[in-house]
Amino acid sequence: MDLLELREKLDRIDEEIVKLYEERMELCSQVADYKIATGKKVLDKSREEEKLRKVCALTHNDFNACGVQELFEQIMSTSRKLQYHKLGEKGAKGKLPFIGVEQVDKQEARVVFQGAEGAYSQLAMMQYFGEDVNCFHVDTFRDAMCAIEEGSADYAVLPIENSTAGIVNEIYDMLAEFENYIIGEQIIRIEHCLLGLPGTDTGQIRTVYSHPQSLMQSARYLNAHAGWQQISMQNNAFAARKVKEDGDKSQAAIASEHAAKIYGLDILARGVNQSETNSTRFIIVTNQRIFLKNAKKVSICLEVPHESGSLYHMLSHFIYNGLNMTKIESRPIEERNWEYRFFIDFEGNLADGAVKNALRGLREEARSMRILGNY
Repeated sequence: MDLLELREKLDRIDEEIVKLYEERMELCSQVADYKIATGKKVLDKSREEEKLRKVCALTHNDFNACGVQELFEQIMSTSRKLQYHKLGEKGAKGKLPFIGVEQVDKQEARVVFQGAEGAYSQLAMMQYFGEDVNCFHVDTFRDAMCAIEEGSADYAVLPIENSTAGIVNEIYDMLAEFENYIIGEQIIRIEHCLLGLPGTDTGQIRTVYSHPQSLMQSARYLNAHAGWQQISMQNNAFAARKVKEDGDKSQAAIASEHAAKIYGLDILARGVNQSETNSTRFIIVTNQRIFLKNAKKVSICLEVPHESGSLYHMLSHFIYNGLNMTKIESRPIEERNWEYRFFIDFEGNLADGAVKNALRGLREEARSMRILGNY
């Protein structure tokens, strides 16, 4: 047979496949009706595993067996999504434990940030809540998360990602650990400055203090001054405060212009970080299960079964529901070697039907799933 004849045969077979697929999905729809009426769960893992064994046994070689398994995994995944959709239409499991609000109460809020006066976190807080915000600061990210969990603060402002240095691992881990939720975000441009005591000349400097990421982001500038000792600190503002308190002109800090104003330091050099587009994304976190009614981004974390294809099937819920996934990160799960927790951002609102449908499927099929916030 020539190529044209082969293609004609393939077309006829494909038409039969489509016809049989639609017949199958009609039966799946009836299965969904039965499960809704009886309260049975959509996912029946043992039934699916038995089905896969049977269809693979019908093939005549290992290559076809692998292909048929992949095909039927996809068919059954689509069947489940149809069932979740019908559940949504019937109003089953459609409510989420979050309350929509018109706006964040910025006037009465008490806000905590990590670091000292002059930290970038303080700057992000002031841009989001206003300069007159009622606030206090703590030494560590964990202290900030504990403050809102315990109720001594309504909101915390925490850095979660830098455009050049990447994610802040500790924040991701604590989002999974604490029952706190993201309500907003604030992105600020980062311009590191070299700060010194008034009247200091760069020729006097012997030691530079800053956060490790800030030192790394300023490596090109610092490498041009090879004689300077670089010492890491927990926060840029702590570095600026140390220079102020020590009163030693041989010391300098890499921090923000805001920190220079707070501690009365001179700006010896501006923009010492090599990237002119360097920005940090801060999240606004609360212990309340609320979301803004006009929110457009959802953050979740989930754990998947430690088996082939499990993440692929989780992500298919976004495709099927037409949701745009904007970010995925993984973090190792403590005490479970080589297993990972995934953090996913996607566009949508918790009130949207497509979002509810996707979350319904993820919650049922993932080992565990948590909504981290809608903002």
